[in-house]
Amino acid sequence: MAAYRPGVLVGNWKEEACLEEERLRDFMQKRERGELLMQKINRLNDNLLKKVQLSVSKDGFVCFGDTVMLLSPGREPSEQRDAEACGELTLAVNLEEVSIYSAVALHAPCALSAATTASPAGRNTFCVLSVDGESVGEPLKFGQKFGLGTTGGFSDPMLYLASDHKSFMRFAKKSYLQQVFLTDELSYLTCWQATFLDPQLRLEYEGFPVPANSKLIITHCHTNRSLAVPRNFWTRSYFGREYEVICHTYLDSHRVEEDKNYWVIVTGNPGDEGGTMLDRPEPQPGGTGKNEFHEETKNVKIPDYN
Repeated sequence: MAAYRPGVLVGNWKEEACLEEERLRDFMQKRERGELLMQKINRLNDNLLKKVQLSVSKDGFVCFGDTVMLLSPGREPSEQRDAEACGELTLAVNLEEVSIYSAVALHAPCALSAATTASPAGRNTFCVLSVDGESVGEPLKFGQKFGLGTTGGFSDPMLYLASDHKSFMRFAKKSYLQQVFLTDELSYLTCWQATFLDPQLRLEYEGFPVPANSKLIITHCHTNRSLAVPRNFWTRSYFGREYEVICHTYLDSHRVEEDKNYWVIVTGNPGDEGGTMLDRPEPQPGGTGKNEFHEETKNVKIPDYN
């Protein structure tokens, strides 16, 4: 029969107690420094998902320095199960899972996706930037180079919307087409231009201010391919199911861009209710309606002056 050795039990108990105290001390220090996983995720949500006030367009045009959303307008679904993919989507920052647990700011390169939310937040708002020296407040013109930057809701740094030719090492993960990403360097890869929607009127509108909240084409200057959401390639991200954003020009049988390439540069609502111009109610015509006018005038006798 083995001898009873209480010292061993006491020693094990003391060792476990010391380890518990060490774990508690480490937990308290991480909490004070804000390094707990829960604190990191809360801080990330506070920045990426915080509400952002979009710039209000005073003259109806997009101007340099404006804070805007890039919205892919919805279309009629061909089938009931396709309803979500045919709704309005906004261009948004999409962090990888590894970055989520360590991010205190955006780091380049950073991925993008098309989110189903149409409410302006840190991750889906962009600033219209000048690349040729135009001052803040000047209207953006069709055919003029510009940049799009975002901080993702963080204080800094600002990353820039970019694209480059497809290669064996660089391509979109789902469609294998030209990739769109965020980078921390302004270069020819971050230059874009707005193109008028109707190809028959593009030459006439070249050099005219770009209207806000209207459909247009956004083309990458270096590759001459247009920003697009195919809507048949989706991924699961930290924010749920979202759709792939690429640079590819989709043309129909008439050599005209398809609705996959349509975008709307959304500005803020000037009304007291705030929000975006998408939330603004449709203007109601004043005066008497057509039917009411007909009812009021059908029994009116026109005097005979002959």
